Amino acid sequence: MKRLEILFTNQRVAFTVWVLVDILLINIAGVLAYWVRYDLQLFRAVDPAFDNPYYVYLPFVALFTLLLIVVYRQHGVYRLRRHVSWIDEVYGIIQGTATGTIITIVFIFLYRPAFYSRIIFIYAGIIAVVLLALSRLFKVALLRNMRRQGIGVNRVLVVGAGEVARTILRVAVANPEYGFQILGFLDDHPAKGETDIGRFKALGKVDNLPEVIEQKNIDEVIVTLPWQYHRRIMSIMNICERHGVRARIVPDIFQMRISHMHIEEFGGVPMIGIRETGIGGLGQFVKRSIDVVVSSLVLVFFSPIMGLVALMIKLESPGPVLFEQERVGKNGKLFTLYKFRSMVEGADAQKSQLAALNEADGPLFKIKNDPRLTRLGKWMRRLSIDELPQLYNVLNGDMSLIGPRPPIPAEVEQYQEWHKRRLEIAPGLTGLSQVSGRSSLTFDETALLDIYYIENWSPALDTKILLQTIPRVIFGNGAY
Repeated sequence: MKRLEILFTNQRVAFTVWVLVDILLINIAGVLAYWVRYDLQLFRAVDPAFDNPYYVYLPFVALFTLLLIVVYRQHGVYRLRRHVSWIDEVYGIIQGTATGTIITIVFIFLYRPAFYSRIIFIYAGIIAVVLLALSRLFKVALLRNMRRQGIGVNRVLVVGAGEVARTILRVAVANPEYGFQILGFLDDHPAKGETDIGRFKALGKVDNLPEVIEQKNIDEVIVTLPWQYHRRIMSIMNICERHGVRARIVPDIFQMRISHMHIEEFGGVPMIGIRETGIGGLGQFVKRSIDVVVSSLVLVFFSPIMGLVALMIKLESPGPVLFEQERVGKNGKLFTLYKFRSMVEGADAQKSQLAALNEADGPLFKIKNDPRLTRLGKWMRRLSIDELPQLYNVLNGDMSLIGPRPPIPAEVEQYQEWHKRRLEIAPGLTGLSQVSGRSSLTFDETALLDIYYIENWSPALDTKILLQTIPRVIFGNGAY
């Protein structure tokens, strides 16, 4: 394992390994392209007069390989990044392959147009993209698995506990594959420096920095203090330097939210502006359109199952089939949420009697083996079947397919000010917190993930959450 860690976390070693892997795969692509062109003879037969053996193409395959490696490097394919994105790597591979293929074909045309097949390098380019994309899929999966196991992970301490610090925590919770293990935070504000935020421990005042670095074996310190504390920040940087710990500063320009900052270049001059965050007008239209179409189709498809479940509920225990409850939606608007009844009738009245059994923190109320659940209810909860009637809420516009889970008014009354940001969009059937741990998360971690979703929404993120929801529903991960 130690060898793997060195192999995939050292920039120079990683560059050498992946260049060698790519050289091998590009040459395999050349052999397969020759086989497709001369043996399979797809699309166009080969003139017997130009039926060349493979060794004739070896100099051009070598040129093709060299060109691709050079162009890949220019596109940053070999840069070892903490944020491992398969799509970004494949995009760079496609761009580099297209450039290298065109240059190779032009060179062959100028060298001897009638003797060599140029289409063979188009085949080689396509096959190379496929092979290299598969190799990057393996690389990304391996890196993410290693980081989830603690290999190649940085032990990080955050200095500050304001909005900028919570932005760092949101990113860490939502993206464990980044390899940042945040062990806690320091802050001189009494209320902030002594109150944990989910799994992230409050470790006291900033003066504790030297002791915390030694005790926690910190690799990196991220400073998120406001800009006016520049002397304090310089002192922190000096302490980190003395202890051999890397220190980085997150700019808090005029205490502007990081999520509102947009940096662009104007003739080589960096410019910082403010951008719109959350889900804008076009985004809302796209998201709502998907909600209506998908919820309608799913309601029609599952209507026989829903009818059967309704009958089973009625036969098992007295009471209504549907459970109706007032919930808080977008911008604090109240609406009635519908679920299949999974508990005995009058379960809400028993809540105060079971307060001592509550296993959730913050304003949430959850009991893993809730005595109020019916036998059918336990099964429905595990497979999330009790939530199917919420598709009507989605169709009605009270909810979305994806978003924060809708809280009850009593929970919202206990929110801290920063928690309220999760009410900025319509609540959802599933969401980032559901696919990142579901009931096993603390409320603060749930809120961090929900706010991260709001600030980073995109159709691609929604698609990712939907795809991750399916196995979690099937296997009932964290559901109770």
